[in-house]
Amino acid sequence: MIGTRPEAIKMSPLINLLKSDDNFQVSVLTTGQHTDMLMQALAFFNIKPDYDLNIMRERQSLDYITSAVLTGTGEYLDKNNQDIILVHGDTSTAFAAALAAFYRKIPVGHVEAGLRSKNIYLPFPEEMNRVLVDRIASLYFAPTELDAENLKSENADPSKIFITGNTVIDALFWTLNNKLNNYKLNIDLEPGRPLILMTAHRRESWGDGLINICEAVKDIIKSRPDVQILIPLHKNPAVREVIFNLLKDFKQVIFTEPLDYPDFVAAMSRSALILSDSGGIQEEASALRKPVLIMRTLSERPQAVTLGTGVLVGTDKNKISEQALKILNNKEYQEYFASRKLPFGDGTASLKIRDVILNYFKGHY
Repeated sequence: MIGTRPEAIKMSPLINLLKSDDNFQVSVLTTGQHTDMLMQALAFFNIKPDYDLNIMRERQSLDYITSAVLTGTGEYLDKNNQDIILVHGDTSTAFAAALAAFYRKIPVGHVEAGLRSKNIYLPFPEEMNRVLVDRIASLYFAPTELDAENLKSENADPSKIFITGNTVIDALFWTLNNKLNNYKLNIDLEPGRPLILMTAHRRESWGDGLINICEAVKDIIKSRPDVQILIPLHKNPAVREVIFNLLKDFKQVIFTEPLDYPDFVAAMSRSALILSDSGGIQEEASALRKPVLIMRTLSERPQAVTLGTGVLVGTDKNKISEQALKILNNKEYQEYFASRKLPFGDGTASLKIRDVILNYFKGHY
């Protein structure tokens, strides 16, 4: 079950591995919570959905997404028997699809289980989505030991919890090893100038949060006019219009549409610094050994902060600009980030998940 671009990227290595194994018959259902970006990511990994609910509409509400996915997935499952449903992470697609499976007593495997910010409104609605999926799931694929402990503290069956690493690292390493040799990023960047990659889209940042982020970017530019700042604009008008209008007059800012996955990996690799409110980028940046400023009040991936691969700055204008300039101006600080332990896995999460599923159906758990 896949609904968004990040889900597509993170689930694709697992899908392709299961498809290559004669023990499995794999059906890929997409809900279309995102459409163009979702299909773009799947195509990069040579995956064609077996069925697409195609629910996306302009300015869709959470009520609409949840009800449309629940109804559409239920109708699909009534016509197509499945032994297990795999969902990923914390999207409305993951929650509604898991609920549809639960109503039919179909086991649910939760990839990226156990992440917690411990505040149901941060991030919103993702924190509650993942909590609810974990109440439904039969198998828990936790990226880290901390995520597994979160599940145990909520009375999840310890025998059904498996620490696998995160499949986003599988996707990243596969892309680096197979697609980026002599790869040219198709964006006009001036060589030798420090590049900052920025992404922002979280609902809790809408309004003042996005304004503060953009004001911080202005301060960074004033102090370091030599930087270039690459901003792939999110498709949501509530995000892109604010960011574009506040930063359009700065020649250092380069706007693009959402990047294809290989372009985005190449941009991360080229960056001196990443500013983001994304969850997955915290993981990818750590694997690439790139400093990332996490523009959120809380993170369900505290390992990035505790192990020193990222800095939590929220949407505080001063914190963002001060930390960004500290990194840009201090080579020793840059080297500190590059030396940190990788907290989110070694690129073998899909293999571990496959083996767990095989053993589950052999009655070993």
